[in-house]
Amino acid sequence: MSGASESALRVSAAQRSDSGARAVNEDSMGLRVPSGSLLTLKGVAAVIADGVSSARAGREASETCVQSFLNDYYSTPESWTVKTSAQRVLSALNHWLYSRGRAFREAEEGYITTLSALVIKGNVAHLFHVGDTRIARIRDGSMELLTTDHAVHVRGDQAYLGRAMGMDVNLHVDYRETPVREGDVFLLTTDGIHAHLSPDEIVKRITEAGCGSAVDWDVVCSELIDAAKHAGSPDNLTCQVICIERISDASGQPIDPALLSLPFPPLLARGMKIDGHRVERELHASARSQVYLVEQEATGRLLAMKTPSVNYEDERGYIERFVMEPWIGRRIRSPHVAAVVDPGSAPTWLYYLQEYVPGETLAEWMRAHPEPDIPEVLRIVDQIAKGLTAMHRRETYHRDLKPDNVLIGSDGIVRIVDLGSCYVSGLQEAAGVAREELPLGTERYSAPEVARGEASGMRGDLFSFASIVYEMLTGSLPYGEDTQKTSAAWLRSARYRSSIERNPMIPVWMDAALRRALALDPAERYGELSEFLYDLRHPNAALPISYAHAMSDRQRADRWRNVAVALVLLYIVTLAWLAA
Repeated sequence: MSGASESALRVSAAQRSDSGARAVNEDSMGLRVPSGSLLTLKGVAAVIADGVSSARAGREASETCVQSFLNDYYSTPESWTVKTSAQRVLSALNHWLYSRGRAFREAEEGYITTLSALVIKGNVAHLFHVGDTRIARIRDGSMELLTTDHAVHVRGDQAYLGRAMGMDVNLHVDYRETPVREGDVFLLTTDGIHAHLSPDEIVKRITEAGCGSAVDWDVVCSELIDAAKHAGSPDNLTCQVICIERISDASGQPIDPALLSLPFPPLLARGMKIDGHRVERELHASARSQVYLVEQEATGRLLAMKTPSVNYEDERGYIERFVMEPWIGRRIRSPHVAAVVDPGSAPTWLYYLQEYVPGETLAEWMRAHPEPDIPEVLRIVDQIAKGLTAMHRRETYHRDLKPDNVLIGSDGIVRIVDLGSCYVSGLQEAAGVAREELPLGTERYSAPEVARGEASGMRGDLFSFASIVYEMLTGSLPYGEDTQKTSAAWLRSARYRSSIERNPMIPVWMDAALRRALALDPAERYGELSEFLYDLRHPNAALPISYAHAMSDRQRADRWRNVAVALVLLYIVTLAWLAA
């Protein structure tokens, strides 16, 4: 079996299984080499399983694991990383096997199997392992074992599995990732083979075959099985071979390459038409893009059309990022994230369409409500959080959350817009997603690590989110207006200013929650967005919430100065009284 497509990764592979000396083959195997964008976003997957014969349902367990892993892994969101996708699938599989086997536990007919899975995405191999099946890599004439057997040795050659799928309700899967090189050969085997063939013999047979599409890997698999039989293997025998012919060379794309060559639209004016959409007016413009209100002539529906700035017509990274915006938007389904709309036909210009939300931005709302009621602030905050949560569940992080990118509709629904700076974890693993050299995000609201261009996930968005909440409540930002967060000097001198100092109506526990969410060190912030939301409404005894802690340094200095003045006055009065 071989796989090749317009994306860069190309492999040749084969697999074979034999019952050997046993009447029933309880081994299972599966291999999938997709094509097109699925190869770029999900990679090549191979999985091998050895059902535990003493469990009696081992064969069904191994077959279920292999088939379900391949089907479910490729059905997970494309924005997820390999690790997230595979671990979610394996956890669900283990729960099913364990629940299924509980009814047969007394008769020792549980659904138990070992499992090793290999996913090659871009130029990285991701390994998932539980049990005593194995994954090895043959490189430069030597073999490296990449997994560790979960076998407990009792005495002599006697051993039992210490870990397996379906054995326990809590599953611990070994995970490892390792770079791959062209010419690498990955070998997955059950113990019917690796327990009876030496590494030298395995390496000899594979290196003699070479690597490439001309190699008949089916023959190599058959030779390994026959050699293990000849060596006296009494077990089922299964092996898979995957040879890396070519790794990602940054040419693959998770989106239609034709979109990248579309011309930029000119600046649009009222009455102009583009692909059946008539321009009504400009809604927003910046140095990076324009947003227009357009009417879809076929339906009469009002939509928002976003077009790229002609300033970046020659910037490949900018174009790729712009094209990725609707790709990301279509994969996030939430009433609190502006929906991307299908244009209905192939576009002839580079743009994309979103639902039109009549209303105002959060920045406009804040100017109109300089002293809002706290319950009203929390109503808006809760909706922003729901939109962020929907993004984070897809391992997608906004990275440019600010009041101008939050819309409050006339229907009262709050929506997040502008996905142009999003970080999508799954895409970062994929080859061919060019990295833009332009700075992303708005430094005024960005976490320090984001402003420096470092990778940041939920905690980066949390800092921006908390900055917005702070500004809604106080009209100011927690670290001042003129922030230079990329500066080491700024980091040394920056001090959080209590929100209570600016708005005495803010409860002390709310300020404590803001203080933690706005910590300059991301490790000191909340680990979950939901924790921050809960602490905004409820006192948390683990957080310092006293008035003394909420005071600024200046307030504390003023307080002690006043105390000192009062003591001096008291001393003078006392002296005067004694003199009298």
